[in-house]
Amino acid sequence: MSALESPDTHVEVEALDRGVPAPRFDGVLGKTHRALSIGTISVVLLIAFEATAVGTAMPVAARELDGVSLYAFAFSAYFTTSLFGMVVAGQWADRRGPLGAVAVGVSAFGAGLLLSGTAVNMWTFIGGRAVQGLGGGLVIVALYVVVGRAYPERLRPAIMAAFAASWVVPSVVGPLAAGTITERLGWRWVFVGIPVLVVFPLALALPAIRRMASGPADPDAPVEPFDRRRIRLALMISLGAGLLQYAGQDLRWLSLVPAVAGGALLVPAVAGRHGLLPRGTYRAARGLPSVVLLRGIAAGSFIAAESFVPLMLVTQRGLSPTMAGFSLAAGGATWALGSYVQARPWAEPHRERLMVVGMVMVASAIASAPSVLIPAVPVWVVAVAWGVGCFGMGMVIASTSVLLLQLSAPEEAGANSAALQISDGLSNVLLLAGGGAAFAALGGGAVGGAHDVVASASAGAAGHGGAFAVVFLPIAGVALVGAWVGLRLSSPTPPLP
Repeated sequence: MSALESPDTHVEVEALDRGVPAPRFDGVLGKTHRALSIGTISVVLLIAFEATAVGTAMPVAARELDGVSLYAFAFSAYFTTSLFGMVVAGQWADRRGPLGAVAVGVSAFGAGLLLSGTAVNMWTFIGGRAVQGLGGGLVIVALYVVVGRAYPERLRPAIMAAFAASWVVPSVVGPLAAGTITERLGWRWVFVGIPVLVVFPLALALPAIRRMASGPADPDAPVEPFDRRRIRLALMISLGAGLLQYAGQDLRWLSLVPAVAGGALLVPAVAGRHGLLPRGTYRAARGLPSVVLLRGIAAGSFIAAESFVPLMLVTQRGLSPTMAGFSLAAGGATWALGSYVQARPWAEPHRERLMVVGMVMVASAIASAPSVLIPAVPVWVVAVAWGVGCFGMGMVIASTSVLLLQLSAPEEAGANSAALQISDGLSNVLLLAGGGAAFAALGGGAVGGAHDVVASASAGAAGHGGAFAVVFLPIAGVALVGAWVGLRLSSPTPPLP
């Protein structure tokens, strides 16, 4: 079966050949896929609650652990270890099926939350985020393989849209709940409470995955051992990204040593002849390489910028953690709406154009965010801008997933899904490292608590506003490059004979 064919296509053709009506196939919540859809969406729902709730509590956690200067590490540690998890999950899913990767990944995800929630210093907190990232890397790639195996091509945009829609409730309830818990009970309860949600997704998703997407892609082929070369490359990526992140936070000449070492590990692992990303990714070669590159640009620029939004609102405009997190709540709904738009049948011929428009919206949102550093600008501007940016992200992220599965043969779905997520995670790490270095260089590590800056913000002083502006504006430029990459997603046209 080719990458562009789906199981129901073959059934329809066979029915027409026999002269009988083609059978009707139900949707993602029909009898065939209901249990699997609810189970996998529940897993995404868990990740969504973590992202929205933890992001709200993070500024308070960093301040109480005396680790504001390491703030970017708390996010990049997650993405750094997730890179290794993604590669392992790709091989695991292709060779043995996605079931084991989902089970281990969700369990590690919960364990990391518990470790961060009980941390007594910032480095232990960061360690918990690293464990969490390993689990997240395993889960996200395995879920892509589940979608590629269990859902026909015509249902894939719909299940991707459902994944995006599962962020709506957490994006509204998560910040409010996390802010309230942080203020009333303490930030630790935000972390130690979320693992309770692990039980339901595991109980529901695993049996459904075992029935519909377990085992290797080719059951008749012998099970191959893990590719040790790719595992080594995955370790090189994780270690290289971690060294670059460390160098970006330690602004001394001596930090050039880990920076050079990190680059020496990273470049051949991702861009070498036998690297983990498709050849031509970093020159935006048409087709799959540009799809993978665009995913990294979109996710990296948006997530890196979003990581600093709550901290900016708390420290520069005096918002409470609840209100700072809630200012981003509308983004979940607009993200789901953007994903819904790309899933409509009429959108398929215009998918690439929609992705270009989406990246322009993302760049505009990121560039608009630091305007609230001006006291006269109301803080709701961030909420509006982020809603626009999330709509664009909904179109872009779901579409890159759909295009990747269209361009991947079944036996390559795991490796290519891993490449997509590696691009996503690596871009997050690199942009967080660059943004964190710029933030620290302009005194960002010295920002204080929310109540310490209310008076200065009201008086018109921006405090350490320059440290935030130097994070957002260059990242907005990176997002704008993504609009150009969006013009190169079509596979190259073969030459005429």
